[in-house]
Amino acid sequence: MKRGARIVVALAILGEANCFAAMLPAVVPLPAEVVAADGAFLLHAGTPVQVPARDPEAEGAARYFVSLLARSRGLSLPVRPGEARDQAIVFERRSGFESEGYRLEVTPRRVTITATSGAGLFYGAITLWQLLPVGKGAGHIGAQVIRDAPAYAWRGLMLDSARHFQSPAFVKSMIDWMAWHKLNVLHWHLTDDQGWRLEIRRYPRLTSVGAWRKPAKAGADDSGTAGGERLYGGYYTQAQVRDIVAFAASRHVVIVPEIDMPGHAQAAIAAYPQLGSIHGPAPSVSAKWGVHPYLFNLEPATFTFLENVLEEVMALFPSHYIHVGGDEAVKDQWNASPTVQARARALGIADAEALQAYFTQEIGRFLARHGRRLVGWDEILRPGLERDAVVMSWRGTSGAHAAAVAGNDTVLTPWPTLYFDNRQSTLASEPPGRMKVISLEDVYRFEPRDPSLSEDERKHVRGLQANIWTEHIRTEDRVEWMALPRAAAVAEIGWTAPGRRNWPDFLRRLAPTLARYRTLGLHAADSAFAVDGKLTPARDGIRVTLANQAGFGEIHYTADGRDPTPRSPTYSEPLSLPVRTELRAATFFGDEPLSGIWRRRLELSALSRRNSRQLDLCSDGIPLLLEPSGGASGERPIFALDIMNPCWIYRDVDLSRGARLEAAAGLLPFNFEIGADAHKIRVGDSRTLYGELEVRIDGCDGSPAATASLTPIAAGAVEETLPQIKIPARPGRHDICLRFARPRLDPMWALDWVDITE
Repeated sequence: MKRGARIVVALAILGEANCFAAMLPAVVPLPAEVVAADGAFLLHAGTPVQVPARDPEAEGAARYFVSLLARSRGLSLPVRPGEARDQAIVFERRSGFESEGYRLEVTPRRVTITATSGAGLFYGAITLWQLLPVGKGAGHIGAQVIRDAPAYAWRGLMLDSARHFQSPAFVKSMIDWMAWHKLNVLHWHLTDDQGWRLEIRRYPRLTSVGAWRKPAKAGADDSGTAGGERLYGGYYTQAQVRDIVAFAASRHVVIVPEIDMPGHAQAAIAAYPQLGSIHGPAPSVSAKWGVHPYLFNLEPATFTFLENVLEEVMALFPSHYIHVGGDEAVKDQWNASPTVQARARALGIADAEALQAYFTQEIGRFLARHGRRLVGWDEILRPGLERDAVVMSWRGTSGAHAAAVAGNDTVLTPWPTLYFDNRQSTLASEPPGRMKVISLEDVYRFEPRDPSLSEDERKHVRGLQANIWTEHIRTEDRVEWMALPRAAAVAEIGWTAPGRRNWPDFLRRLAPTLARYRTLGLHAADSAFAVDGKLTPARDGIRVTLANQAGFGEIHYTADGRDPTPRSPTYSEPLSLPVRTELRAATFFGDEPLSGIWRRRLELSALSRRNSRQLDLCSDGIPLLLEPSGGASGERPIFALDIMNPCWIYRDVDLSRGARLEAAAGLLPFNFEIGADAHKIRVGDSRTLYGELEVRIDGCDGSPAATASLTPIAAGAVEETLPQIKIPARPGRHDICLRFARPRLDPMWALDWVDITE
């Protein structure tokens, strides 16, 4: 390629432009424009980093770059104020760039990052860091010019700290890696039915009561101590919040706090019952997942309470945006409350939906008087909504379209594609969460652009964010797993124009990104690249078929018990291996590992055992991956089940000589708030005290062909092996339906594994 020739980043024709794609920098998100040149800049331990004098933002960007380079390559560079010089990295200000835009020029003599804003200098530093892969010591950076600016202003993630509390250190770590991806908004979900996580000094019971709940089933690692009772929870002090907000600002991440109202208010009402709509005993902070009925009432004293809370929130968070929820506000209590109905009549409001619109408008006007903008989920989009309110479209993308047409700014965050509590693959390595698979590719191919909007309407689409709801994401490691690398895909959608985005090239650039994750200690998912093995009996042993979800990279394997390397045999076709072989496999891109190591000892006896994730569910009501609480320390089993119908199908069993069924099952609390749908769940059909496992053949209706009575699980255990079941013989192959008959809704039995043999 000639010197100075422009690399056209329209990679939709990657197959015809591999030479161009290979020369693009391994940067995520992909820059707007790259011009390649001859030569390279040598960066070494003595390379100075020059910043303008008395420019704290430029110095902050430079020092952040230096700190990242020290972590990823062990280099320590000096930062110095002064004029530009050769053999240096130079940060400089210049007018004329977009608010987050920058220019990065690399020549053999000098590296120069130029921008108008501090954010532009910072993002230029992030790109420069990514140009040098993980390694040790000095390295060369190819000569090039990068001109860059984002496609969207709002590029965010939402962290749910209400359902599970994350430490301040973890929140800061998350802000850090968001910055590496040029993500600039952390939407922080701080209140819900299951916990109030923010210290409000005027109302101390919000945290002394509202921040703690009694777990649905207490466990050894599920609790703190409060008031002599084992409780789960936690909260952020105002000092901690100020520290986190300042930390985020240094990374050019804005934190948008969410104080949910009028629904998702049970924790607040548990602390101050007078805020509720129904008179009676205070509810407890909920340990259930789902949609709860508790709403704030509409009395003047309640609005005063909320305004006082928001005043403290605004004092802590300088964000121009304050999120007030507005979603899933079930109106049963409002409709049943004489006080609320009297207030509605006094206001001349005829129905509950209009009453919520009034509620939202009152809060919006209060925020506007303080120079802030209200943000809410798409349920707030009602007649009378102020034009400065921002609508987050979560129930698909139609809310964003309607908001833009109405003249409101909007952010796309649609379920299920941008809901990161959905699992990423069908592999056994996936942690608890929703069973719907939203792969890395599913996220990457999401397109925020709505071609049916006019040019003026399109300007109201501020950007997108992904939501990390944590009902079933108990640990901080799992938050990282569910977020990464899908957050990298969100970053590229938000930063890179659609015509330049390309899935195969994103995977190529993601390989060094995964190496950075490992080097910097992040627990990122390998779901797109992890080896999945299908094992079937063969004449001389076992036939093994290997693949990965993305179909990217090379799978290397060993059959001698050693871990595979890029120099191990390359998998190209199914393997036929002797029984008892120790097979290991992993995916690589060049010398870079993309996955963990898949390990199997090949035993014929193991082929008949299937865990609940390998079985088919009989229905698709509310399918979840759940784990029991308590029990011994260490890993817990993860059960796949539909809580509306705990029923599984083991396919294609030869019953010509009858069969023997062995299984293990555990008990789970039914801690779900699903309203009237709970009455649709089949219970009360057991014939023994604790219930039975029923076995049916070729269908889940009719009389069972065999049963096994259930007994209580031993103290300290999380599951038990059930009595062996003999299935009667019948000609041919059949599907086996397995379901539990149980005396009551709570608790519910769940299968861990099933083994059916002749």
